[in-house]
Amino acid sequence: MPGDERQQKILQEAQEFAAAELKPHAAEIDRKGALPKKLIKKMAARKYLSATFPNNYGGLELDPVHYGLFTECIGKACGASRALLTVQTSLVGESILRFGNESQKKKWLLPLAKGKKVGAFALTEPTVGSDAKNVQCQYRKVGDNYIINGRKKWISFGAIADFFVVICSYDGTVSAFIVERSPKEVHTRPIRGLLGGRASHIAEVEFQNAVIPAENLLGPEGSGFSYVVGTALDHGRFSIAWSGVAIAQAALEAMVSYARRREQFGQKIHKFQLIQGILGDAVTKTHAARALCLKAGELRKSQHSEAVHETTIAKYFTSKIANEVASDAVQVHGGEGCADKYPVERLFREAKILEIIEGTSQIQQLIIAKYGLRKYFSVKA
Repeated sequence: MPGDERQQKILQEAQEFAAAELKPHAAEIDRKGALPKKLIKKMAARKYLSATFPNNYGGLELDPVHYGLFTECIGKACGASRALLTVQTSLVGESILRFGNESQKKKWLLPLAKGKKVGAFALTEPTVGSDAKNVQCQYRKVGDNYIINGRKKWISFGAIADFFVVICSYDGTVSAFIVERSPKEVHTRPIRGLLGGRASHIAEVEFQNAVIPAENLLGPEGSGFSYVVGTALDHGRFSIAWSGVAIAQAALEAMVSYARRREQFGQKIHKFQLIQGILGDAVTKTHAARALCLKAGELRKSQHSEAVHETTIAKYFTSKIANEVASDAVQVHGGEGCADKYPVERLFREAKILEIIEGTSQIQQLIIAKYGLRKYFSVKA
C-alpha cells in the first residue's frame, strides 16, 4: 500500500477509535484525574504511543504531517490521551530515537511502544522553568556509575512512569540520563488541584542518590541541553501546536452545535449577528491555526532549515487561538458553558495550559522576534 494511502487509513482508524473509546469517556477521565491503564494498553496495541517510530521499534512510521493530523484527532476527543502521545512519542521517544544507541533503543523503545512501560521527560524543576539550561538537579560520576540528586516538578506522567529521561548538571555541564523508577532512590508525589492536565498524572519527582549505570547516559556527556532538550522541545512544540488546533476545532464544533439548538427570543441563537460574528472568527482562527501546523509539518517532512522556526510560530499561534476559541465557546454557551455538563468548560481549562507548556508564549515571542530580526533585516529599508 502506498505511503500516503497507508497513513490515511491509520488516520481513519484513529478517528473511529477516538469516537468510540476516547470522546465518550473524556469528561469522566478528567473528573477522576487519571488515564485508565486499560486505555493506555488499547492505544499501545494500535501502536499509537509509537506513531512516528520506525517499524522495527514498534512504530507506525507516520510522517510529520500525518502525525500532526493524528495528534489533532486524538486531542479533539480527549486531552489526556493526547498528552500521553506528546510525552511518550514526541518527548521521550524521539529523544531516545535521536540520541540513544542501539542497545538503549531496543531496551526502552520497544516496551514503550507496547505499553509495557511508561516514560516521562524530567526537565522542569521547582525553581527552574523557562531557564532550563540552569537546572539544579545534580549528577556526579562514581566509578562506573553516575549518582543523581535533585527534584523535578510538573512532570507529565511522572506519577506512573516506569522510567524518566532526566536532565541534570555537573559543574555547569548538562547531560541526559535514562533513570528507572526505584522505590528507594526515585520518589514521586502526584500534584492535585490543577487547572488543566488533571488526568496527565503530573508529579513532583525527587532523586535521592539514584545510582545510574554509565550505559544509561543518553547521548554524549554535556549534550543534555543543546541537543537532547533542544530536540525534545522542538518535537514537543510540534505536538502542542496541533493540540491547539484540536482544542480550537472541538470548541468550534461544540459552539456551532449549541448555537443551532439553543433558542432565545423565539429563535435559534445562531441567527443573531453577534453570535455569527463569534462563529465566523472561530472558523477563521481555527483554519489559520491548522494551516500554520500543516506548513510546519511539510517543512519537517522535507527536513527544511526553517522547520524549527515554523514549528515555534505554529505553537505560539495555535495556543493563543485555542484560548480565544475556547473562551468564545464558553460565551456562546452562556451559563451552561460554566458547568461540566458541556465539554467547553474542560476545553477552556485545557487551552490555557498550552500557553505554558513546552515554552511559555512569552518565550516563543522572544524566539520568534530574534528569528524575525535576522530574517527580515534589509540594509535598504
